[in-house]
Amino acid sequence: MTNLLLVAGTRPEAIKMAPILQQLQESKVGFTFVWTGQHYDYEMNRTFFEQLNLPEPDYNLDVRSGTHAQQTAKAMVRLEKILGKSEPSIVVSEGDTNAVAAAAMTSVKCSIPFAHVEAGLRSWNAAMPEEINRRIADSIASLHFAPTKLAALNLLFEGAPRRGLHFTGNTIVDIVQKHKAAAKEIGERITTELNLEKGNYLLVTLHRAENTDNATRLRNILTSLKKLANEFDVVFPAHPRTKRRISRFGLKSLLKRIVWLKPLAYQKFLGLLMNSSVVLTDSGGLQEEACILRVPTVTLRYTTERPETLLYGNVLAGADTQTIVKLVHRQLELAERIKETRLPNLFGDGRAGERIANLLKESVEQGLKISEPDMRRTPFVTYRLFGRHEMTGEKVAERLVGFDRSGSPGLTDKLRTRWLARIKRSYDHSVIE
Repeated sequence: MTNLLLVAGTRPEAIKMAPILQQLQESKVGFTFVWTGQHYDYEMNRTFFEQLNLPEPDYNLDVRSGTHAQQTAKAMVRLEKILGKSEPSIVVSEGDTNAVAAAAMTSVKCSIPFAHVEAGLRSWNAAMPEEINRRIADSIASLHFAPTKLAALNLLFEGAPRRGLHFTGNTIVDIVQKHKAAAKEIGERITTELNLEKGNYLLVTLHRAENTDNATRLRNILTSLKKLANEFDVVFPAHPRTKRRISRFGLKSLLKRIVWLKPLAYQKFLGLLMNSSVVLTDSGGLQEEACILRVPTVTLRYTTERPETLLYGNVLAGADTQTIVKLVHRQLELAERIKETRLPNLFGDGRAGERIANLLKESVEQGLKISEPDMRRTPFVTYRLFGRHEMTGEKVAERLVGFDRSGSPGLTDKLRTRWLARIKRSYDHSVIE
């Protein structure tokens, strides 16, 4: 029997899980590490394991590519066997991939609590596979580790119990802070090797299905890159999936002047990001990294589950050619203002991995279980608004959200202290800090 079973299967998951795994190792908390193999290209995972000092996985499900249903089903069937062998106390996964949905559903069907790292993000786009995965994971999870206060509010409004909800910050801050110095030096070397002028080139990533599987959208985006390449150096580390779609749709001619690169190790990519003038991307994690580093960003999507980044120099361009080109120029004009932004980092202080690992350890020690409620005396679930004067010791609220006088929701210390002090039932008061 193992205390924790952690599941990951893609490059972003490996990156964001690294601080948690390392903290668990330092705390000598036993865990089993499962790699689903959704990213199986060497550059897309093995180099990240080496550079981020990740432990060798105990199991590799070798799911590889396939439809969403095929990947999810393979992962569930193979993971179920591992859960039967290892009998973990809690299953943990991060993000919004098929591996996360598979881990969540399989763990609960095996009566094992599921913990979701990066819980509560919402793009409100049901056509986005990642949105479905994160909603499934959050509806099942016993523990929610929300990276921002907005994510925590999303969960509360969807009915997540406060006692299992923790605002931890985002582990990507831990990673960027740890690798920033080395990445800067490596990035300067790479720009020299590629004959790029530091701070005067565009960096591009593109991989989401809504862009790469739609021939019209992909053509529009690549056409915008072609136009921009007439004015700027454009660097494009291409995802294998994207390269296949470009070839299939016959769009290679649009990329003649673009600097093509293979997928890069994490510090190399971070170095290129730090030295770029603007980044164009449809990645969620890269929006966060650019926000942390104050790099002007043009997101090639119509929605984002990281709306906080829009306060730090990110803009949504969609897949319209003229809009993309226009917004890149606008971001260049605003670059200095974006870099000098003094807003506090909404993604945390670089200690998210430590918080999550400690909360997991506590949950194991306290014997977290999926429990059956006894509702014989209270068979109806009801919802209502309480005025401040009504919050007496006899009024017990399972899901508590505070509103200010304008009607806006909030989770401030004052609201928490004032209202929770009136409730006699024991809650974890460290949920929202």
